Amino acid sequence: MELDLLDARLLDLVQRNNRLSSEALGEKVGLSASGVQRRLKRLRSRRVIEADVSIVSPKAIGRNVTMLVLISFERSRADILDRFKRAVCKMSEVMSGFYVAGQAEFVLLVTAHSMEDYEEFTRRLVHDTPDIKRVDTMVVLDRFKAGFTVPMSSIACW
Repeated sequence: MELDLLDARLLDLVQRNNRLSSEALGEKVGLSASGVQRRLKRLRSRRVIEADVSIVSPKAIGRNVTMLVLISFERSRADILDRFKRAVCKMSEVMSGFYVAGQAEFVLLVTAHSMEDYEEFTRRLVHDTPDIKRVDTMVVLDRFKAGFTVPMSSIACW
């Protein structure tokens, strides 16, 4: 999809604060409120904007432990990897999942209430996925940046 300068400016604004009104966005980019609404509707329908979300602090809701989990498989067959992707999408503990190149096939961002809960999660994970060869866990000591903001500088300079 071709994006112009106005699309890029709108995307930059809404990914930083999706609670801005159409009027406020219009003032910032030089469009009418209805022009902003039309553009945002088009961006959503074409899946440029995937979701409108709020970022929740895991610790604020009792999910006190965060881990990056690297998963390696015995065999990297497409059916095994696809089945794992589908299973991960159903796991509430997994905040984000990435299929990667490198020392592992997958990296998962996982939260848990405690290390005991995380241990239970890994037991289920390994039990339900017999093709896993290795699970490496990195415990997050401090989250100092969180978000999903994508730089818009590659689309247009303003």
